[in-house]
Order: sequence, then structure tokens, then C-alpha cells
Amino acid sequence: MLRDQYNRVHNYLRISLTDNCNLRCFYCMPEEDYAFMPAQQLMQQEEILALAKIFVANGVNKIRLTGGEPLVRKDAAAIIRALGALGVSLTITTNATRVHHFIDDFTVAGIRSVNISLDTLQSEKFQLITRRDQFTVVMDNIHLLLSKGFKVKVNVVVVKGLNDGEILDFIEWTKELPIHVRFIEFMPFDGNRWKSDKLVTLQEMIDLIALNYDITAAENDPHDTSKQFHIRNHAGSFAMISTMSAPFCSSCNRIRLTADGKIKNCLFSQEETDLLQALRSGQNVQELIEQSIYHKHKELGGQFSKNFELINANDLHNRSMIAIGG
Repeated sequence: MLRDQYNRVHNYLRISLTDNCNLRCFYCMPEEDYAFMPAQQLMQQEEILALAKIFVANGVNKIRLTGGEPLVRKDAAAIIRALGALGVSLTITTNATRVHHFIDDFTVAGIRSVNISLDTLQSEKFQLITRRDQFTVVMDNIHLLLSKGFKVKVNVVVVKGLNDGEILDFIEWTKELPIHVRFIEFMPFDGNRWKSDKLVTLQEMIDLIALNYDITAAENDPHDTSKQFHIRNHAGSFAMISTMSAPFCSSCNRIRLTADGKIKNCLFSQEETDLLQALRSGQNVQELIEQSIYHKHKELGGQFSKNFELINANDLHNRSMIAIGG
């Protein structure tokens, strides 16, 4: 088992397959001419599998594939199927623009739950946020997943003045469809122009929804990052991920592996350990993993406190979200 110095067990690995993406969401990848990693810098298929096996042998029982957009990688299908054979709970986070090409691969690999990043229900605003005209494709693929029996979670990064006016639209969307909407507080990363006045907090969102709906708090798993709620007679549900206003670090069980093979023991950690080069040079990878996890900070990567109003994003040392992996 992988434990840190605060006795937190880490059994959930998020693997980024690529930093490439076919959308250009400003909070994730600010520049249109973003310089993607060269192919030789990325983990290759057999290296992803080799590292995943080490983590699984040390207690990891859930793996989530992320990016960038994981499904733009040319060998994504082969990687998905190979990881599906490891006997862990396998899930994926995607922008859903290419999901229709991978339904059979998801099924073979045992993926039954798919997280989809979607920050608006308006086609014009979708193009404004993503800088691409793919809204219809995304919506069609959400309905395709539902028709095939997949559990669909929709991740909505809420930014004040951009899409906070759509919170109730997303809630209404769950009335007829069994979709689980997760509202995510806007977080600071390299280059995404984060400011505290753009943050819509957990409490602000709950207060707004409660004015319009009779909401009930649902039971959460000990390691859930989201606070879940139900609404009577709604087929779906909703949740809040309150990283900034109400962090959940005390129960964190997550490990991140970037597309270039660096382990990050926290989304906000400045420190990284290069597992890929260690694997390629025959070093003891497990020892490096254990050291990284053990030295994890108590909360928020040791970079800032719960007082988000005092954060100066320019003082943080981290990658952009797309280079980390969601």
C-alpha cells in the first residue's frame, strides 16, 4: 500500500495519455499556439502499462485516463484495452468529441463510467470557450453513452461572468436525463489568468440551487472529492467539487502520472519525480513512487492555504492543467 506521512492510503491513479487536445479551453490551455510535447518525450504504450502494473501491485485499484484529450492519441484504443486487462476499475475523462469511435473499446476494457468536460449548454458559448465548433458532436455522444448504458458525469468548471448564469440550466438538464453534473470551482494553474473574483464557491452555488429546487444531500464515499446532492423526481443528480473554498485534502487518495511520466502526488504540487526516465534507465521505480507519496504535503501541494482570497496566482509554481492531466 502507498501511504504518505499523514497515513493517507493512495489507491487511485490518474494517467494522462497526452498533453494534446483538439479543443482550446482557456482555463486549461491558454494559448492557441501551445507547444505540445514531442512524441519521444511521452510515455509509450508499453511504458504506460509497465508503470501501471507497478502501481497496481502496490494497491492501486482504480485508474482514470486523462489528457489533454486522451482520445486524440493514435494508440488510445490499444492502451485502453491493455489497461482494462489489469483487473482494476478503469474510467476516463474526455471532452467527448471522439467518443463515438471508442464505444467498443470502452466496453471491452470494462469502462462503464465516463466523465465529460462540458462548461456550457449553449452552442455559441461552447465555441467561445473551446474555440472549436464541436458542440453538436459532444451532445450527440453524451446521448450515445446514455443509450449504451454508461454512467455519464458532466464536469462543469464554473467561472463568474462566463457560465455561472447556466448553473440552473444544468440542474434542469438532470430532470429528464440520468446525468450526474459536477460543478467545479475555478482553480489556479499556469497561464489561466485565475483571480479570486472569478471564483463561484460551493456555498454560493448551493444557495442558488436551493432557492429554486428542494435539494437533499447524498451520502459521499470517504474519498469523494465531490459533495453530492439529489433533487426529488430528477433522473440525474449534481455535486460540487470545492477545491478552493472547502478542500478535501485530508481524505485524498489520488496520484497523478503526467503524459511525460512524471509523478505528481498532488494536483498543486510543485515537486515532480521522473518515473519514465527511471524506468528507461532501469532504476528502482517503486522506491521513487514510495518516496514521492510519502513526502506529499498535508494540503494543496503546500503552495497556498484555504484563504483563496489571498492567493496570487503568479506566485504559484505548477504546470498548466493540460500538461498535468485532469
